[in-house]
Amino acid sequence: MKLTTTTTFLATLLCATALHAAEKSVTPQQKRMQDCNTQAVTQSLSGDDRKTFMSNCLKNSAAAKVEKSVNPQQQKMKDCNAQAASQSLSGDARKTFMGNCLKNSPTTPDEKPMTQQQKMKDCNAQATNQSLSGDARRTFMSGCLKTVTD
Repeated sequence: MKLTTTTTFLATLLCATALHAAEKSVTPQQKRMQDCNTQAVTQSLSGDDRKTFMSNCLKNSAAAKVEKSVNPQQQKMKDCNAQAASQSLSGDARKTFMGNCLKNSPTTPDEKPMTQQQKMKDCNAQATNQSLSGDARRTFMSGCLKTVTD
C-alpha cells in the first residue's frame, strides 16, 4: 500500500514538474511572433495587410538577429566575397584574391609575387638612393631582402 502511494505521488510530482517546465519555456521564434502580433494589433491590421506585415516583421527580426551575430572574421569573409564578386573573379584568381584579402594584404589577381631578382633590384635601388656603402650597405640589403620576403 505504501509502495503504491509513494509511486503514485512520485509519478504525479514528475508530471507536474514536466508540465510546469513546458509552460514556461518560450522559444525565440515564439517571442518574435508575440512581438509582431502585438504590433499588428496596435496598428489594427487585418486580412492580407496583417499577413504581409507579419511576414515582413518576422523576416526583419530574423535578419537583425543574424546581423548582430556576425563576428569580425565572418564580416571580413563577407566583404572579401563581395569584392571578388564585383570583380567577377573565379577559379585560381578568386582563390588567390580571397587568400590575400583575408590576410589583409589585398592584391590584384594579376599581380604576381616578386621574384628574387626583382627584390634584389628594388633593395639595391633603395641603398643607392640612401648613398650606402660597405658594411652599412650589406646590413641594409640583408634587412631589406628579409622584409620584402616576409
